[in-house]
Amino acid sequence: MKTRIFAAVLALALPGLAHAAPITFFGEDPGPQTSVPAGGLAETARNNFEATLAPGVGVEDFEAPTALPNISFPVSSGTVTASLTGGAASLSSVPGAGRFATSGSTFVEVDGGGGFNISFTTAISAFGFYGTDIGDFGGSLSIALTAVGGAVTNINIPNSTSANNAGLLFFGFLDLTESYTNIAFFNSSGSDFFGFDDMIVGDRQQIVNPPAVPLPAAGWMLLAGLGGMGLMRRKQKRQS
Repeated sequence: MKTRIFAAVLALALPGLAHAAPITFFGEDPGPQTSVPAGGLAETARNNFEATLAPGVGVEDFEAPTALPNISFPVSSGTVTASLTGGAASLSSVPGAGRFATSGSTFVEVDGGGGFNISFTTAISAFGFYGTDIGDFGGSLSIALTAVGGAVTNINIPNSTSANNAGLLFFGFLDLTESYTNIAFFNSSGSDFFGFDDMIVGDRQQIVNPPAVPLPAAGWMLLAGLGGMGLMRRKQKRQS
């Protein structure tokens, strides 16, 4: 009976402990000018992010001759369609003032302090992107993730806010316990222009090599406490 109680408590406790914030990847190069530096911090962050995903995961480089808002990504079950909307977002093939394409010649340019949304027809659990010219006017970038059940997770991107024009960053996240239907991007500056390119999308089944996530301290304390209770009971049983 005591063993069953111990197992029941553990089963009830661990799901809550296992639910954690998304795992994030970030790297920033302050002045690459017009290309992605080979072996730089941004490229390294992208490589680390992609190493967790299945080969052939969807990458949108905005080079196809189609206009926003609709873009699509291959996922494990076929294709997920996404709608990128927001009055400040448009496609550009003219690099300038720090914004540039990280592959090909076309990228998404976001005007001033405006934000934009990406809505997915199928829930996704991994997302990454290159960002250019972010932070040189003191503006910071943040995203809000809307989960299938409606819960919203806010993430502040740790970009520099004093870099010169042409700064480059990569940011990605994956979530082993939650899937999302919408990502909203926010620019804290009212005068800064941002650029985005090479957006990477994956669903839960495409996260095939997730990094090890240590159990939170509270989890170890709970396990240690429960284990100690079991040890005491075994000693008491032997002494009786």
